[in-house]
Amino acid sequence: MAVSEQGRIAVVLFNLGGPDSLDAVRPFLFNLFNDRAIINLPQPLRWCVAQLVSRLREGTAREIYGELGGASPIWPQTRDQAAALEKALAARGIEQARCFIAMRYWHPLAEETVQAVREFNPDHVVLLPLYPQFSTTTTRSSLGQWRRLADDFTARTHIVCCYPEEKGWIAAQADLIRSAQAEVGGDGAIRLLFSAHGLPKKIVDRGDPYPRQVARSVEAVLAALGRPSDIDYEICYQSRVGPLEWIGPSTEDCLEKAGREGKSVLVIPIAFTSEHSETLVELDIEYRAVAERCGVRDYIRVPTVGSHPAFIAGLADLCETVLSQDCYCGDSGAGESCLGDGN
Repeated sequence: MAVSEQGRIAVVLFNLGGPDSLDAVRPFLFNLFNDRAIINLPQPLRWCVAQLVSRLREGTAREIYGELGGASPIWPQTRDQAAALEKALAARGIEQARCFIAMRYWHPLAEETVQAVREFNPDHVVLLPLYPQFSTTTTRSSLGQWRRLADDFTARTHIVCCYPEEKGWIAAQADLIRSAQAEVGGDGAIRLLFSAHGLPKKIVDRGDPYPRQVARSVEAVLAALGRPSDIDYEICYQSRVGPLEWIGPSTEDCLEKAGREGKSVLVIPIAFTSEHSETLVELDIEYRAVAERCGVRDYIRVPTVGSHPAFIAGLADLCETVLSQDCYCGDSGAGESCLGDGN
């Protein structure tokens, strides 16, 4: 049966979410730290720790979101992506598809979205994380929560696990990098810094495939750029918090190295599909200050893919592909272990 004949299709886009006001900062943080994928403690101990950490970090986080005008842009940008995807699917003849958004830590929360999808009464549900690379802390957490909340659904469910090398995602990254390269002056001593959100090393040691998939995304982007033999690049990780050992090298360390070597840098948010505090504040303000202090010649930050036409086309391709099967996994080395049951 053709995709266009499969009846009503609900496409659920998963994203992290972010506070929509300064008053929402603390409850957002509590929801984040009360997730077992983030703090692996039994209840009620995890609840107590989440209450404490959200109180301690509220002041700093309010300052960060104050820099963004008092709210995260992740909701309106994800809403734009959903609208663009719905339009792209309709253009392919999939006119009964409707896109929904389920945020993990702030509204619209999965509980709200499950109810909206239930009212839509679809024949098929496509679960599509806006995390190209799989991690237990993002994709599995969101999918596990959805499964618990929607265990009474009779519609056939189709899961996109990960897509680190999906051609539309990679083409959008390469296009944005080429545009940014034109902004860098000098004699061409440019280093591409592919910056991804970090993870505690102990999570990776337990088998999380995230850094491997980040590396696969980078390799695919370099290939799309034509990969000249003298290309200069590094993969680095940002957003480290707390006393645990995190995977590296850190974005800050790589900026310091670039400064010592007299390089200009193009910073590419290789694991983010929309702008939020980690890009607009951490990369654009905090790491820019590090680069200036360390003598980096030019500091150019490549935008996230957002609603780039190639990325949206890639999401539409994923929807069409997964509707003919139960699960799509873009990492042959991960297998079913990617999916798990969440937490």
